[in-house]
Amino acid sequence: MEDIQEQLAALRRHIAKIDRKWEKAAPAPVRPRPDRKSSAQFIQNLMSGEVVTTPHGQHFETEKVWERHRHHGSVQICDLAELPEDLLAPLSEGTIAHAPPTRWAFLDTETTGLAGGTGTYAFLIGVGSIDASGFRLRQFFMRDYGEEASLLCRLAEYLAPFDVLITYNGKAYDQPLLETRFRMARARHPFARLEHLDLLFGARRLWKLRLESCRLVDLENRILGVERQGDLPGEMIPYCYFEFLRTQQAFEIVPIFHHNAIDILSLACLTAIVPFAFRAPEAAQFRHGADLIGLGRWLGQAGRDEECLRLFRRAVELGLPDELLFRTLWDIGVLERRLGRVDAAVAIAAELAASRNPFRVRAFEALAKHYEHREKNYAMALEMTRSALQIEECAELRRREQRLVGRVERPRARKLELSRKLEL
Repeated sequence: MEDIQEQLAALRRHIAKIDRKWEKAAPAPVRPRPDRKSSAQFIQNLMSGEVVTTPHGQHFETEKVWERHRHHGSVQICDLAELPEDLLAPLSEGTIAHAPPTRWAFLDTETTGLAGGTGTYAFLIGVGSIDASGFRLRQFFMRDYGEEASLLCRLAEYLAPFDVLITYNGKAYDQPLLETRFRMARARHPFARLEHLDLLFGARRLWKLRLESCRLVDLENRILGVERQGDLPGEMIPYCYFEFLRTQQAFEIVPIFHHNAIDILSLACLTAIVPFAFRAPEAAQFRHGADLIGLGRWLGQAGRDEECLRLFRRAVELGLPDELLFRTLWDIGVLERRLGRVDAAVAIAAELAASRNPFRVRAFEALAKHYEHREKNYAMALEMTRSALQIEECAELRRREQRLVGRVERPRARKLELSRKLEL
C-alpha cells in the first residue's frame, strides 16, 4: 500500500513540474484571418479579370481569347466560324435545324462535388463562344458562397444572345445542377429557351467500341491529339476550392481556371468533328473500322439500312477486332435479308458457320430455317440443326430437329409403301 502512495506522490510532482513549465511559455500567436477585400484584389492582380458588381452583389470574371490563327490539336480555331448552320441538325434529331456558330454557347462547370443536389455549388462556370476574333471564353467565379446570386445573374445575362447550348454530359449534370442553383437563388434560369446539344451521346456512339473511355480529356488526347501539361485532376478540384475558401490564397484556384478553359476549348473543337460524321456518314473519313460501326448502328436505328450496310462493309474492309468482326458480319447478314437479298444473307451465315465464333450457332440456325422454309431441303436443314446442337444444347433446336426428322422420314415411308404396292 505504501508503494502505491509513493508512486502517486511522484506522479503528482511530475505533473506539477510540467504545469509550471507551460505557465512560463509564451502564448501561441493568433493568425489573423485573411482580409477578403485584399484577397479579392490579389485574385484580380494574379489573373486578368475584374470584380463585377450586380444588383445581387459582386463576383469575379475573367476572359480569354484564342485568336483565329491558333489551333488546338488537329483543329484550327479559324475553322470554327466556318461551320455550317445546319451542322447540328442530324445529331440533335432535327431540334437544331439552323443556327449559326456565333449563336452557340459552350458551357462547363466546376463544382464543389459530383453528387449533385442542393448542397453542391457551381463555383466556376465557363462559357465559350465563336466570334470574328476567334474563340472567346468568359469565366464566372464566386469567391465565396455569398457571391452565387451575383454570378448567376450575370450568367443569365451573358447567355441571352445565344440560341444553342453545347455541353459534354451537361444534360445529366451541368444543366440540372445550374437549374437547382437558380431555384435556390429564387431566380429564373435561362435554359428553357436554349436548345441543348449534349455532345457526349454522339461521341460515345462514334468511339465507345474502340476507346476504353469517352471522357472529354481522353477524347482530347486520342481524337484531337492534345496532351495536357500540368493539368489538375478533376477529383482534386473541390479540394482546391475548399482550400481557397479557407486560406483565401488565389494561387489555389488558378489551375482550376486553366482546367475549365481547356475543357471548353476541347468541347468546341470536338463539335467541329463529331456532328460532321452524323451530317454526312458515308463521307466520314475515319481510319478505324470500329468508328464506322458506331455510326452505322445509328443509321440502322434510323431505318437507313442501305447506308448502314455500306458503312458496315467499309468497316470490315478497314479491319476489326475478332469479336466486333463477327458481330458485324451477323448484322450485315440481317440487313441483307431485311433488304430482300437472301443469297447474300445465306453467304454471310455460311461464312459465320464455317469458323468458331460467338455467332456460329445462330448462323447454323439461320441456315436451317433457310433450307427448311425456302429450299424445302429438309435433309440439309436437319444437318444444319444437328451441327448447331453439337455446339450448344437448346430446347428450341431439339424441337426443330424432331420436326425435321419427321419431315425427312415421311417421304421415305411413302416411297417404301409405294414400292411394296408395285411388288404386289
